[in-house]
Amino acid sequence: MIAVLREFRLLRSDILLAGGGLSPISQRINRAFKGHGWLERKFATLIKVDADEYASPTHAVDCFKGRVALELEWNNKDPFFDRDLNNFRLLFDLRAIDVGVILTRASELQTIFDDLGKGQSYGNSTTHHAKPWPRLEGGGGGGCPVLTFAITQKLYVDDGQQAVDAAVRAKADRDAKKKARNKKSNYSAPIRRFSAADLCG
Repeated sequence: MIAVLREFRLLRSDILLAGGGLSPISQRINRAFKGHGWLERKFATLIKVDADEYASPTHAVDCFKGRVALELEWNNKDPFFDRDLNNFRLLFDLRAIDVGVILTRASELQTIFDDLGKGQSYGNSTTHHAKPWPRLEGGGGGGCPVLTFAITQKLYVDDGQQAVDAAVRAKADRDAKKKARNKKSNYSAPIRRFSAADLCG
């Protein structure tokens, strides 16, 4: 985990390209964790009382490794923190994890977003580092130890307009390939109808 955090840089091109679906920033972080053996994990949980069993569903953890559950909240609605903390609490009580980790953005990054004209995409009601702390102090994580990390301005890199242009072209190429795959998967061969005369020769 420390290796991923140390290697990460917040690129200007990724901020400008973000929009719709999972952002390039989240995708890059997820790939980095996966490269270090962290995988998404869904737990099948239930509560048993005598002979009766009751489902106790939890949502999938973004990254899991060595009994550590990590959630990436780059730019979701802030109630996602409630979901994450409740999930950590349940999984800890069920002895499935030893610690929960939240990786989000520092609140002061808003200045950079505003300067780049992307401020409206990152409002105060979205996930940033000031949001989980009142929940944690209110006991939102239960007995589960929770670490929080924030991506700060120190990690911001202006990688230039050429990088922005290259990212736009790469995204357009990926979108075109995805559209072609979807079109191919939706293709159905024309139906030919036969008469009795055709079948009898």
